[in-house]
Amino acid sequence: MTSPIRLAIHGASGRMGRALLALVREDQRFELVAALVSAGSPLNGTPVFAELPASLHYSHDWNALAVDVVIDFSGPDGLAAALAHCRANNTALVTGTTGIDASLQATLDEAARHIPVLHAANFSLGVAVLKRLLREAAAALPDWDLEIIEAHHGRKEDAPSGTALALGDAAAQARSTTLAKDAVYVREGRPGARRSGSIGFAVVRGGDVVGEHTALLLSQGERVELSHRATDRSIFARGALEAAAWLAGKAPGTHRIDDMLAARLTV
Repeated sequence: MTSPIRLAIHGASGRMGRALLALVREDQRFELVAALVSAGSPLNGTPVFAELPASLHYSHDWNALAVDVVIDFSGPDGLAAALAHCRANNTALVTGTTGIDASLQATLDEAARHIPVLHAANFSLGVAVLKRLLREAAAALPDWDLEIIEAHHGRKEDAPSGTALALGDAAAQARSTTLAKDAVYVREGRPGARRSGSIGFAVVRGGDVVGEHTALLLSQGERVELSHRATDRSIFARGALEAAAWLAGKAPGTHRIDDMLAARLTV
């Protein structure tokens, strides 16, 4: 019988951390070894599962931690600490931390020379499939107009979303261009006719929308719509667990959710 994957969740007190904890306790593929929080967290030292006070406790201590994979949803400073531990202990790392600057990205890239690393802004498997489909459609229909529409809850501060930008980037690469060259983020007043080859973005904010993304490919007399709608935030935690199960035991390198999907297609 295969041994469970020894897992540490870093950023365990956050929204994604809590979603991961709720799922992993029922997932027989994993043994939860650590739920890591900051030293100043009010949860530090308390039971992870309140109804089981003798069970695992929240901790900020990386010392003597023996795990197969770390899932990190913390922040740039927290990711730096997770990277240092994983690099020193040859541990696989799955991270969804955003806001990474050039210096931390360089550290992440350097670590991937020695350990398996999977970094993604969105762990929805449906979004990963949407990205693959859009890449193929954009390449197959190079002269069609392309617009990307995204909607999120009213509290979201950035626009367009990171996922919308990732979709646009995938389409741009498929057409041998870049968003820096062809993206259009704002249209108001009299911007003139649509520039051929441009990739337009439109943003909706309001209510409690978890996340919706639609790519429109438009031509004369027909159009193709590729859409994904998230209705439950737990999909991102599920995707991160799938990524952790897949990444554990992989060779060092920078891995992608797309690689995981490709591997499934070859089974």
